Amino acid sequence: MDILVVDDHLVVREGLKRILEEYDDCVVAAEAGNVADALTLLRRRSFDLVLVDISLPQRSGLELVRLIKSEWPRLRVLVLSAYGEDHYGLRALKEGADGYLGKESAAESLVAAIRKVASGGKYLTPVLAERLALELGAPRDRAPHEALSEREFEILKLIARGPGLKDIAEKLHISPKTVTTYRARILEKTGLTSNAALVRYVVEHALID
Repeated sequence: MDILVVDDHLVVREGLKRILEEYDDCVVAAEAGNVADALTLLRRRSFDLVLVDISLPQRSGLELVRLIKSEWPRLRVLVLSAYGEDHYGLRALKEGADGYLGKESAAESLVAAIRKVASGGKYLTPVLAERLALELGAPRDRAPHEALSEREFEILKLIARGPGLKDIAEKLHISPKTVTTYRARILEKTGLTSNAALVRYVVEHALID
């Protein structure tokens, strides 16, 4: 199967290539370090599966998943991330991902996940399967950040990391006024009242490394 690897760290891409070259049915046919490059490659040729990291520059991996499923709904997508399943696994599935795996997983687990997803199945770790079962079951209290859109969630994390609104606007290629609007929505949805409170919330819920 021809695989497109999307990760902004060269050492990670090289590591994945070395792991997968040990298996006859897995070929890293192309690689990209950001969403724009990934979309360019996808529009030039076909792939059997896309391996996507969540943390990408400018636009997130979850946004890429959504774009892929919108333009190529039959293309299989596996998210491979350092972020915990508790906070990002369900988000990835809701955006259309066919599986979610942590970067700390063994090579055998990665290949098993690729094969499962490529064959048309869904790959869920036991932790994520349990979360999904709870989500589909009886109503439960949701953490405030779960009500945020993907863009709002992204800006929440950026605010917590410390850059000012102008820096966030430049990073996301949007206007400072738009960032201010998103911040207001975040405060309203979370019930918080200041950037300091947002930072504390993000740290308490381990939403960033």
